[in-house]
Amino acid sequence: MDLMTILGLIMGASAVYYVMYVGGIERLLLNLPSAILVFGGTFGATMVTYPFSILSKVPKVVFLMLFPPKRLSPQHYISLLVQLAEKAKKSGIDSLQEDLPKINDHFLVDGLQMVLDGLDPNLVRENLEKEIIFLRRRHSQVTSVFRSMGTYAPIFGLLGTLIGVVQVLQNLTDPTTIGSAMAVAVVTTFYGIFSTNFLYLPTAGKLDALTEQEVLLKEVAIEGILSIQKGDIPMILSRKLHAYLAFKLRQMRREKAK
Repeated sequence: MDLMTILGLIMGASAVYYVMYVGGIERLLLNLPSAILVFGGTFGATMVTYPFSILSKVPKVVFLMLFPPKRLSPQHYISLLVQLAEKAKKSGIDSLQEDLPKINDHFLVDGLQMVLDGLDPNLVRENLEKEIIFLRRRHSQVTSVFRSMGTYAPIFGLLGTLIGVVQVLQNLTDPTTIGSAMAVAVVTTFYGIFSTNFLYLPTAGKLDALTEQEVLLKEVAIEGILSIQKGDIPMILSRKLHAYLAFKLRQMRREKAK
């Protein structure tokens, strides 16, 4: 379970509920018609936008976000590549064949298998980089779903408010109902803003971060695989990969700062 995601959900929901409770408006904000309009409208618009082949991936991706599989850290990944390089240097690169079933990373296994099959280094790099491109494309499809939902939800919240205003205007002859009717009208805007900034956009951001982490590991793997194929000394390989990792992390921080 991803602890930061769970803690973030609990903290955000608790903060909002506390303000509602102190203001004595928690019952007013828990309005079923407003929730149906915002969430139902958002889901409906999303279904119109995306085909089933993409939407069917959303539940699995959300599950993986909350319960991510265990992955090696970049440092441990580099250590694994250095160990493989040491064995290849001592016993020959063909000796790595017996280690492939023990490696729990199909990307690394595929890359090493191409090396063992004698493919040209440029072709190995090209094939592995294509896999990264396909990975980004698959992940961006699901991420775009949540970004679209983050766009639609506030609009449906505003739509609910407009509907509520029309209802208020219909009952101008009864001033006692105007206040409560207007309050309910504004509730739909609350649902739209809350769902966008607490659910949809944070989820899209989390998926982007997870994608970048996975891509970083794969890029490190490519450099390590090609170094093993080249016959680099393990110590040189370690320094090269740590330098590459530091460069990519700085690059990612600069891109986030933009």
